[in-house]
Amino acid sequence: MSTHAAGSFEIESWDEQPYEEQDGTRLTRTHLTKSFSGDIEGESVAELLMAYGSEEGSAAYVGLERVTGSVHGRSGSFVLRHSATMERGEGNASFSVVPDSATGELRGLRGEARITVEPGGAHSFTLDYEFE
Repeated sequence: MSTHAAGSFEIESWDEQPYEEQDGTRLTRTHLTKSFSGDIEGESVAELLMAYGSEEGSAAYVGLERVTGSVHGRSGSFVLRHSATMERGEGNASFSVVPDSATGELRGLRGEARITVEPGGAHSFTLDYEFE
């Protein structure tokens, strides 16, 4: 049975650098940092590879994010794998804890995350997790 952790995050920095563009499509690398509050407290650093399609609202990205802090009071870090697509405004995303990436009191963490953009732009974050 999994445990549910909920909270929010703020994007602290976003550095997106294009590296290839062709016929209306663009590829970029993005480095970002976040701060988390709620059941998950801490900060993260992420690297994303992004692709923007030639149609407005179409894009995809993959990435890795290390979250360092605590989950329900247990401290350590873990890595999230990101994979998302957007087709003309309709999105699909997957976020999962990379196996054996957790450290400290979070060692053995497994789980799936969800990110929701709230009206007004705030970001909520949930993690359904368990320990091996």
